[in-house]
Amino acid sequence: SPNEPAVSLAERLLAITPGEGERRVWFGHSGSDANDCAVRVLQAATGRSRFISFIGSYHGNLSGSMGISGHTAMTHTLPRPGVLLLPYPDPYRPNFSSEDVLALLDYQFETTCPPHQVAAVFIEPLMSDGGLIVPPPGFLKALQERCRRHGIKIVVDEVKVGLARSGMMHCFQHEGLTPDLVVFGKGIGGGLPLSAVIGPKGIMDHAPAFALQTTAGNPVATSAGNAVLKTIETDGLVERSARIGMLFSDALRALGDRHEIIGDVRGRGLAIGVDLVKDRTTREPVAAATTAKIIYRGYELGAAFTYVGLRANVLEFMPPLTLTEDEMTEGVAIVDQAIADVNAGKVSDADVASFMMW
Repeated sequence: SPNEPAVSLAERLLAITPGEGERRVWFGHSGSDANDCAVRVLQAATGRSRFISFIGSYHGNLSGSMGISGHTAMTHTLPRPGVLLLPYPDPYRPNFSSEDVLALLDYQFETTCPPHQVAAVFIEPLMSDGGLIVPPPGFLKALQERCRRHGIKIVVDEVKVGLARSGMMHCFQHEGLTPDLVVFGKGIGGGLPLSAVIGPKGIMDHAPAFALQTTAGNPVATSAGNAVLKTIETDGLVERSARIGMLFSDALRALGDRHEIIGDVRGRGLAIGVDLVKDRTTREPVAAATTAKIIYRGYELGAAFTYVGLRANVLEFMPPLTLTEDEMTEGVAIVDQAIADVNAGKVSDADVASFMMW
């Protein structure tokens, strides 16, 4: 039911999120249900049933949000019928250039995916679970322009990389996007279950009953959300993420002088990926077990990080936005030691067998 913290949070989100005209804010519990809501409301509002997403994308684990995801860890489930999964251009492994992907989309529009059937494209402005891939400059804006010509709505998934993490308030701002819908989750609740979708009245008013959940927008979770946004502003966390993130990336890059396994360090702000390779020339990914061993050893030494990527070979660093420079330095030293210890054979296959999932 309506409550003061929820109304206040909705007003705050509208104030910091670019958009035109009258807009609505929907609250949920996670990025999964928020993207699920977006799928359903877009189909209802547009009368179109097809969607565009990317190979490597992850938008959630409910039926709707999982159906538009394209991660290799989800091949045990089928995509939603009619979903078009495009390659996400990877500058480090350029199997498909921006031009290749856009040409493929044009060909799909001309043949088996008529654009008038497509409701929306779901975009991660920084592909996180797919390997912390920063898109080539101009690619997402060119994609947006193509879709806009056909009335295809633009949905930006900021669940993992939004709200100051990237060094800007919204990660999509790095790409110059003007989304129709913006999806928030994870950090917005400061550890409590909270998500949000912002979109124009003409779309969001199509989601009255099917998107209502009993405890969504409850005063406890939305109070936490208000505190998060206030802290981002008062503590200057946008600038801090940009500054500490640059130092963090530079320090991780410097480890490459000692560890040949480090092929690439990339990201934005405090969303950083370290691509692990068998050979820097071929850029062949290491085995998932190798990545898992580094994660395991890092945990033993006192640092929590994880791994992502289509081949599970990318170390992912998504620290708290309040990370200090001293904590960052300590963390990099642990990563350094963890890689050295794994290289020395101090972690066995048996040590990591029970928790390897991605």
